[in-house]
Amino acid sequence: MRSLIIIVFLGISCVFQSLAQNKPARPKLVVGLMVDQMRWDYLYRFADRYGEEGFNRLLNDGFTCENTIINYIPTYTAIGHSTVYTGSVPSIHGIAGNDWIVQATGEPMYCTQDDNVVGVGTTSREGQQSPRNLLASTVTDQLKLATNFQSKVIGISIKDRGGILPAGHFADAAYWFESSSGNWISSSFYMEKLPNWVDAFNKKKLADKYLKEDWNTLYPIETYTNSIADDNNYEGKWPGEESPTFPRKTSILMKDAGYELIKTTPAGNKFTLDFAKEILQKEQMGKNATGSTDFLCVSLSATDYVGHRYSLSAVEIEDTYLRLDQEIAAFLKSLDEQVGEGNYTIFLTADHAASYNPMYYTDQKGNGGYLFSRQIQNNLKEVLSQKFGSDKLVRSLTNYQVHLNYTLIDSLKLDKEAVKSTIIDQLYKEPGIAYVVDMEGNQNMFIPAPLREKIINGYNRKNSGAIQIIAEPQWYAGTPRSPGTTHGVWSAYDSHIPLVFMGWGIEHGKTNKEVQIIDIAPTIASLLHIMEPNGNIGKPIIEVLGE
Repeated sequence: MRSLIIIVFLGISCVFQSLAQNKPARPKLVVGLMVDQMRWDYLYRFADRYGEEGFNRLLNDGFTCENTIINYIPTYTAIGHSTVYTGSVPSIHGIAGNDWIVQATGEPMYCTQDDNVVGVGTTSREGQQSPRNLLASTVTDQLKLATNFQSKVIGISIKDRGGILPAGHFADAAYWFESSSGNWISSSFYMEKLPNWVDAFNKKKLADKYLKEDWNTLYPIETYTNSIADDNNYEGKWPGEESPTFPRKTSILMKDAGYELIKTTPAGNKFTLDFAKEILQKEQMGKNATGSTDFLCVSLSATDYVGHRYSLSAVEIEDTYLRLDQEIAAFLKSLDEQVGEGNYTIFLTADHAASYNPMYYTDQKGNGGYLFSRQIQNNLKEVLSQKFGSDKLVRSLTNYQVHLNYTLIDSLKLDKEAVKSTIIDQLYKEPGIAYVVDMEGNQNMFIPAPLREKIINGYNRKNSGAIQIIAEPQWYAGTPRSPGTTHGVWSAYDSHIPLVFMGWGIEHGKTNKEVQIIDIAPTIASLLHIMEPNGNIGKPIIEVLGE
């Protein structure tokens, strides 16, 4: 009998040992670091002044994909965040822009708008947000499912969409910044009240502290040789500023601009990473009692706001990235201390890149210009009125797309194809327009294949316009009076983004092979041995995985 008991015990031990051996190894924590509006070349443009522990640590210790391309248009923030985490495209995941028009009703929709929830930590509409408009699952959702919801997932960003969309539908929390109060808030989609530690963090009033310190250059301004002169015609000013130059007196400007101002300074990134470090500690990220992998999604939005206001040739951009390099170094150090070097995996990427200011570009004798959207729409109204008796057949040119007033077209019993044909003929007469595509017509065959793929991937029948406008290189919607820069088109300056992996499971290396933004989610899924998101069309980057 004793021998039988020993045999049974040994058998059970062998079974458990076998199960343990077959259990996939995973990092304790995955961190997704999205740098809003970061061009790929920013990894190298300011590299001579980066330290060894920020961007250079990621490059020297990690694996970089040098040729990572966005494979859809338009290139906007909400789409980029959704695509990185779903491995999908607007055609499938449904996020067709930051804002769009619901084609069935003609009603505007914000990407994370949810009128069925209420704010937490706020009573304003800024809190009425959730990921409900995102139709596909995220890699963070898949991690939750794979661990029977034992993994902890949290998303944060100054922008609501930057915190909400990456964290997915099953997140424990998503937090975003409310300009009116200077606080981090959430919504009832996630929780009934803010955790005590978030309340305590908000009471520190760090936004006040940083804005009162003003913004001056990190180094003597004459050493910023990667930028044009500080006083130039391509940068925007805040009300009350005499010139767009340093020092930026945020302590004075905040009296009128309020906390909104911190978004357009490097302090916005510092503030976000301060909060991220607090999350690491208070939520014990990477120290899950069940042994499950946790996931922290961080989006740094100040880089986008700075770019929009000052343009990528500005001293403000150079200073922002030099400071961000130091903040990333401090964040990596916190990860080392809280989770342990080698116990976490981090990836850095961007939701889109950015163009030079078109006026700056043309002043250097390059080709470029502006699509005057209001004038273009007025021209369409005139032509459509003459031919069809109504100037209200086009609702909007949002997202470089023509949104039709289907209700009116149907009530007037007009031929939709004739209306679209008239619009296309008129748009081809406008300067700066390379292609005009009826999204459900046959014109796609006349467009180069890579561009055709981007057009198709970006078209969502429910949320996108019927006609896509493709601008010539360096042309944008705007006017010569538009300062700073923008993004949204198909060209490399908007669609070539950085992608670097570092940490657990990642060997040092690089590839110049083209990979796509949709490949990030399945790569992380493969690393974690979980199923890819349910709308995924990307492929794992096998070089990153050491295969």
